[in-house]
Amino acid sequence: MDDKIKELKKIIDESKNIVFFGGAGVSTESGIPDFRSANGIYNQDLGRTVSPEEMISHTFYMRHPEDFFEFYKDKLIYENAEPNDCHKALAELEKQGKVKAIVTQNIDGLHQKAGSKVVWELHGSTLRNYCENCHAYYSLEKVLESKGVPTCDRCGGRVKPDVVLYEEGLDSDVIDGAVRAISNADTLIVGGTTLIVYPAAGLIHYFHGKKLVLINMSATSADSSADLVIHEKIGEVFAQVMGWE
Repeated sequence: MDDKIKELKKIIDESKNIVFFGGAGVSTESGIPDFRSANGIYNQDLGRTVSPEEMISHTFYMRHPEDFFEFYKDKLIYENAEPNDCHKALAELEKQGKVKAIVTQNIDGLHQKAGSKVVWELHGSTLRNYCENCHAYYSLEKVLESKGVPTCDRCGGRVKPDVVLYEEGLDSDVIDGAVRAISNADTLIVGGTTLIVYPAAGLIHYFHGKKLVLINMSATSADSSADLVIHEKIGEVFAQVMGWE
């Protein structure tokens, strides 16, 4: 175990209220690509004249729903993905009373699948879908089984994933919960995010606790203000901290 892993373990052992703030890099070890790395979604050649960023915007969703759902189902849904050691470790640390909340930018539901109970999903979840007209709830299967645009069995309205698209605002209740959690934390562990996407990335400014830890493969804008910075795969880091490898 190297010095940085030992230091992270010491921080966790001495903390009573840890909040984890995570991004796409948390799920890459589960086989879900991130957005901005060399192999990320935004750097893939889609053979289209519009960018992936445009295709998951509210404007594109409204104007070209068929194309939106084709892209959405192909690139943003990973129904067979399983939690990796990061997800599992955080769930275990929650059981131990160490981790009080997870704030995630991810939409894959893997934190809950691993067993975490308090998860603030800033950008929603692919697992929840609602009719735009009557608000009937549908599971992921509804979207996957639909040909073209999924429609409501009750009223025929369009079924929209409970995912925050570009140009859409974040849910105020989720933001409030995330801010409260981060504000009350004595340790904030930020992992798998470049801290580029706002307003989500701005939430770390509500942290006024003792220890700020950053775990990401590449450098972030907050590295200089962190107490501990680790540039390694986050699943492997947590596996070492938990003594699983």
